[in-house]
Amino acid sequence: MSEEKVKAALSKVTYPGFTKDIVTFGFVKDIKINGEDVEVHIDITSSAPEVAQQIREEATEELKRAGAQNIIINITAPQMPKESSSRGKNIAPQIKNFLMISSGKGGVGKSTTSVNIAISLAKQGLKVGLLDADIYGPNIPRMLGIEDIKPEVQGNKVLPIKAYGLEVMSMGSLMEQGQSLIWRGAMIMKAIEQFLRDILWSELDVLVIDMPPGTGDAQLTLAQSVPVTAGLVVTTPQTVSLDDSRRSLDMFKKLHIPIAGIIENMSGFIAPDTGKEYDIFGKGTSEPMAKEYDTEVIAEIPIEPAIREGGDSGKPISFVYPDSESAKRYAQAAEKIWNFIEKINAEGGVDNEAVQPTTPPGVSACSTGAAPQQSHSGGGSCGCS
Repeated sequence: MSEEKVKAALSKVTYPGFTKDIVTFGFVKDIKINGEDVEVHIDITSSAPEVAQQIREEATEELKRAGAQNIIINITAPQMPKESSSRGKNIAPQIKNFLMISSGKGGVGKSTTSVNIAISLAKQGLKVGLLDADIYGPNIPRMLGIEDIKPEVQGNKVLPIKAYGLEVMSMGSLMEQGQSLIWRGAMIMKAIEQFLRDILWSELDVLVIDMPPGTGDAQLTLAQSVPVTAGLVVTTPQTVSLDDSRRSLDMFKKLHIPIAGIIENMSGFIAPDTGKEYDIFGKGTSEPMAKEYDTEVIAEIPIEPAIREGGDSGKPISFVYPDSESAKRYAQAAEKIWNFIEKINAEGGVDNEAVQPTTPPGVSACSTGAAPQQSHSGGGSCGCS
């Protein structure tokens, strides 16, 4: 036996839920060979026992086919995810945690970030859903290569589409390409509720929600419908983007949503020919803003051509090029986000009772200018005061 032969055998072992093998993902950490005896150390990102068991069985089988005699497969896996301890109104109780990804303005790469963070969380072994709640600009179907796939209907529920280890739903999957939506706030609010209530999401560890830009009815409706475990803000280094990002951070504070951090997108440029990183738009300018809101910049994602190419072709960089610098930074950000979510749950979770509406159904106190009544917590009941 040789190391090349062992790796060739293990490259036939597909990581459960994905189309890539454990060697390509970099999960095979150490190989020891003594004649025909083989010992392999594998670090996986899933805490599910069945994933480790499947990998062990398939790896053993492939190594036997390659000629190995005595085989030892050592698998290191993270701890099982903790149950959410959140309280309050929840119209999608089978989902343990909700991650709201927001930006103060459009064009900062929020949807690209949502896709790659969701995939990076799934690569940790979590059961992840991705909801494209950006009603007016639903780009996620194209970014995942599912723009021509229509979801199936089961009874009076809609089944999410499966892609890259995720459960996915988007308004772009329910309407014809190029069709415009000219909706008032009440219709947007209803759509957000239906995305949570009428989609047949499974028992997810986390639902990543790509919100529309800004701080409006969609964000408020989501916070009132489910207890949002954490919020993530996407910005770029430019001052005009930071100004708008402060509004998103302020919104999280008012809606009692814990802030997981800030991702500074388009932070530097990686030349595809040399791999050298250049600071062309500024970098690190989000740090003072993070300190102002008692949070941190969890990733600086550079401009890398493969990110744009992957988004256009439906091949996300976190999945297709896991060894790229950007994919590594997304993975590190996802790990920090999940650690933050587990910390929130360990400390008692979140509660959206303080942001429940006191205005009639279908009417937003925030968008109409009506003065919100005081809740028991002493703040505005819609979180906008």
